[in-house]
Amino acid sequence: MTAKWMVYAKRADFNKIAEEFHISPVTARVMRNRDVNGEEAIRKYLYGTRKDLYSPYLLKDVEKAADILIEKIHEGKQIRIVGDYDIDGVCSTYLLFQALNRVGAAADYEIPDRIKDGYGINEQIIEAAAADGVDTILTCDNGISAIDQMKRARELGLTVIITDHHDIAREDGKDVLPLAAAIVNPKQQDCTYPWKEICGAVVAYKLIQVLYEKTGIPLREWEEMIEFAAIATVGDVMCLQDENRILVREGLCRIQESKSLGLKKLVEKNNLDISHLSAFHIGFVIGPCLNAGGRLQTAKMALRLLLSRDPEEADRLAQELKELNDQRKDMTSEETERAAAQAEARYGMDKVLVVYLPECHESLAGIIAGRLRERYHKPSIVLTRAAEGVKGSGRSIEGYHMFEALLKVKELLIRFGGHPMAAGLSLKEENVERFRRALNEQAELTEEDLTPKIWIDVAMPMEYVSESLIRELEMLEPFGQGNEKPKFAQKSVHIKSARVLGKNRNAVRLSLVTPSGTPIDGILFTEGDAFLEEMGTRRDMDVIYYPGINEYNGNRTIQMVIKEYRFCQQNH
Repeated sequence: MTAKWMVYAKRADFNKIAEEFHISPVTARVMRNRDVNGEEAIRKYLYGTRKDLYSPYLLKDVEKAADILIEKIHEGKQIRIVGDYDIDGVCSTYLLFQALNRVGAAADYEIPDRIKDGYGINEQIIEAAAADGVDTILTCDNGISAIDQMKRARELGLTVIITDHHDIAREDGKDVLPLAAAIVNPKQQDCTYPWKEICGAVVAYKLIQVLYEKTGIPLREWEEMIEFAAIATVGDVMCLQDENRILVREGLCRIQESKSLGLKKLVEKNNLDISHLSAFHIGFVIGPCLNAGGRLQTAKMALRLLLSRDPEEADRLAQELKELNDQRKDMTSEETERAAAQAEARYGMDKVLVVYLPECHESLAGIIAGRLRERYHKPSIVLTRAAEGVKGSGRSIEGYHMFEALLKVKELLIRFGGHPMAAGLSLKEENVERFRRALNEQAELTEEDLTPKIWIDVAMPMEYVSESLIRELEMLEPFGQGNEKPKFAQKSVHIKSARVLGKNRNAVRLSLVTPSGTPIDGILFTEGDAFLEEMGTRRDMDVIYYPGINEYNGNRTIQMVIKEYRFCQQNH
């Protein structure tokens, strides 16, 4: 489907903002497009530091949770951390395990097996903890929907502290919460924490801050953990605004001084420069490797890597995780094509895609759902056959709250949980078709909702770009979910010449001329020969671009990275 190009029309006094903060009106407009409003929000966006992080004491039950842990530590009670098998769960578990060891706790950890156990804490994990003599279970990145499981924990005399960030089911306007000694989750209705969109590892990070303050551990040691809060925030695709933006920016700076030998080895295995890591590298290189263990073997591989102090062991685990991720990428490509073929053959008219791939490895369902969503711009759920019925993951689009949609069909589901934009679920195989039909009958999506849109920040002539503007735009990093890299647009750019580059011929060097006659260098990353064929005799095109600097043989030139293009119907 052809995307609709849209220009933001949000209003503000851009010249006044530019003057007050010594930036260009272009940068002021980009921030307004990210809904950064007001003097304090702009200051924090541009110059925020750790001092601008919210007090952890605003989190409901955080002090209570820390006090319980301290009491259990003094009593010598065994504490078991129960995490999750994705990057957020691994980082959360790592942070809590390190912190509990630091304050002298008798602590260990358990991470569910994705296939055997499924998402979150289950009764087998609880019963195993009781059998092992564990006194207290501390969850991270899970537990908020474990109503029945927490009843079982209470029956067995276990103390449970829940730390989580997932959405909370409500009945008659009230939170439906599990029985626990303390629940730390900013999504609780009576939680006063001002920024609700933190990941599970950040919730854990905040609890550790309180724990360290109460036990006299220097907060410098807490600050040194920020890199893992940042990695989890990016890896769990959280919105990079407000506090998350500060956490990620500070965490990325901290990574180059990381004390985690395993993290350094993983960066090395992927041929990255640890002193110049971006949110992109975390989201698309490091994060997928940390996730690969939990997808294809066990998430404990990633945790062992991060905890390792043995260079040989760290090197081996980093190599294994990279190889697992390479294997995962191949499997994903193959299964995505199967899913697309099924969607096009059977469900082309559906507004919500529900694809059943019985033989697909269940750990790939979420990634494939994301690929389908990108390809068709529809909410997409991929189901696979599991040991007990069918499991699946969904990825959504703006305008379709996936968690609420699942709530409406919960009678067809065994378990489910998630966010507006993503969810996990399980159901009986005989209910798959009923589930697909029910979701589509209840979907109120319009054609407008299902039309992909590319939002342009500023329609800006390329000749306006300068090196100082490019440096200024770098202040807006880190880019990612909720703080996307700015997009600029210009109409009727003339292609003077186009040359395919690279061993794989996957880039095109463009010599461009703007409507005013200014020559501009451009680069387009795409299948070069296909682009030349599409171009044919046409030479004028409208483009969406981002400006950058090309350094070659000691020379620095401004270069436009072409993100999107469409050829004009006729030359101008």
